[in-house]
Amino acid sequence: MSDTDSSVAIHPEALRASLATLLGGRVLTVDLVRDEVTVTVSAANYLEVMQVLRDAPQASFEQLIDLCGVDYASYGDGRWEGARFAVVSHLLSVSLNQRVRVRVFCADDDFPVVASVAGLWNSANWYEREAFDLYGIVFEGHDDLRRILTDYGFIGHPFRKDFPLSGHVEMRYDAERQRVVYEPVSIEPREITPRVIREDNYGGLH
Repeated sequence: MSDTDSSVAIHPEALRASLATLLGGRVLTVDLVRDEVTVTVSAANYLEVMQVLRDAPQASFEQLIDLCGVDYASYGDGRWEGARFAVVSHLLSVSLNQRVRVRVFCADDDFPVVASVAGLWNSANWYEREAFDLYGIVFEGHDDLRRILTDYGFIGHPFRKDFPLSGHVEMRYDAERQRVVYEPVSIEPREITPRVIREDNYGGLH
């Protein structure tokens, strides 16, 4: 078996060092935690870095296998001081048998925007629509950025940490109007505390 056999994965530290050299000042950090490499990049350099990761021979990440939004509000018991929203992608190189995670923070908490990578990997299309639907992250350059999981009239983004557990509206069928109608939620928000009941001789113990 030759040293260049693609079935042998590169050591995580060697991958971290290789990507740090390849990407240079275009990224914020290249970290290795639990044998997993994470590249953190600014929104301004995100699309360029993703293209390099796909096209550079020593990277060759041909597949985007996952992309999701993250809301860091209340992260770390509220001690988080960075940007609130991020997009996290997982890339796979089949030819080189290596993986990398890429994290990009949105510059504006009130209107989170990053570039779309659907032009680089077709699989990003629905993933980005999902992140837009659930987190309200806008993917600039996406040619069909519509909700994909929630209903047409849905209000808000349900995976945001400040989204109410009961939602904003409820839906029912109105027999008189013969159509579905939306109304304000009738459930009063309340904190549910589980009640623990211990019976005598529970489990046969005396």
